[in-house]
Amino acid sequence: MINSQVLIIHKFPILFNILNEINNYLNFKLENINDAKFIDDLNNKNLLIISGDIYSQFENQIKIDTYPININKLLDIINIQFLKNSFNKQNNIKLGKYIINLNSRMMNFKNTSLSLTEKETKIIDYLNRAKKEIKISKLQSEVWGHKSNLETHTVETHVYRLRKKVEKKFNDRSFILSLKNGYKIKN
Repeated sequence: MINSQVLIIHKFPILFNILNEINNYLNFKLENINDAKFIDDLNNKNLLIISGDIYSQFENQIKIDTYPININKLLDIINIQFLKNSFNKQNNIKLGKYIINLNSRMMNFKNTSLSLTEKETKIIDYLNRAKKEIKISKLQSEVWGHKSNLETHTVETHVYRLRKKVEKKFNDRSFILSLKNGYKIKN
């Protein structure tokens, strides 16, 4: 059982009882919640909610409003949703106050989003994983695949444009630091 994945059954005691009967075969934790105050207790969980209602606070929910319920089909839907959740979590990186989604190439802070190009996303991801100052030549070889010592300003131009985009959208002049020997993400 993957304890980090939780299926919340909200106000469906019969469905909870059915799934609880086959609980040994499920690859997620099962919880039954019947009170309306349950939303306050659900922060920071990898969860999926099954309910007859839709709650705007949660992206991961399945609304059931047609009967009878085909349990096999429902279990397929649940497992697919958990796979999507895992995939999306793996592709989100937190950089200081920002969340970068490597799939959608979006940089987010609060309710503001910035669309990134593929190269910009690769630059950010590489600098983030390095956790230290990276030389321009290293970025050139790792992000662009250029192995030669040709004089080019491709890296500098891309980083300059990325820094300007971040500054304009988030009023942040120090997201990527320009240091003596290269660049570094400010954490």
